[in-house]
Amino acid sequence: DVQMVESGGGLVQPGGSLTLSCVASGFAIRYEAMTWVRQAPGKGLEWVAAISRGGDWPTYADSVKGRFTIGKDNAVNTLYLQMNNLKPEDTGMYYCERGSDRGQGTRVTVSS
Repeated sequence: DVQMVESGGGLVQPGGSLTLSCVASGFAIRYEAMTWVRQAPGKGLEWVAAISRGGDWPTYADSVKGRFTIGKDNAVNTLYLQMNNLKPEDTGMYYCERGSDRGQGTRVTVSS
């Protein structure tokens, strides 16, 4: 079965950093394009970042460009999202996706 488990969320002050992880099972991420999406409280899903199958073509939403970095570690079948200079508007549930498959999410709260 395909499964993706996110972790690494938490409470952080504005300007802080977090690294989210998404451990995949049931498929090999080296052969897949992967995506991070998020959902702020009371709002719809927002695309955050994506990485190509080969890992050499990351793309980012304008709202996170220059602050977030998406990456893969094929050896441990894990997708990452390094988040720096976090802002209150980054608060929400973060999910990794492969096509229509999505994990259960990890919560990020940016607040002083």
